[in-house]
Amino acid sequence: MHDLTGFQRDLLYVIVGLDEPHGLAIKEHLEEYYEKTVHHGRLYPNLDTLVDKGLVEKGQRDRRTNYYTLTSRGKREIEARREWENQYVEPGSEPLEAETQ
Repeated sequence: MHDLTGFQRDLLYVIVGLDEPHGLAIKEHLEEYYEKTVHHGRLYPNLDTLVDKGLVEKGQRDRRTNYYTLTSRGKREIEARREWENQYVEPGSEPLEAETQ
């Protein structure tokens, strides 16, 4: 996962947290988090990149709607990332305060 952008990692987290989301559902969740518009020209090429890397699988719900799920590899990558993060931020710990200089 070290070669993914932050946006691509966020896509993985949204996809794993939803049940076979379609692109617009993913877009809505990201816009809520980012508090700004996520354009289709950013969303879909990044989803395709994740599919090409074998982290996400794209299925077809109907002729116009695709859905996305994490592959086993994608789930392993998220777990590895969380383990790495937990080395630095212990789960359930107090929120970090900004250091003063």
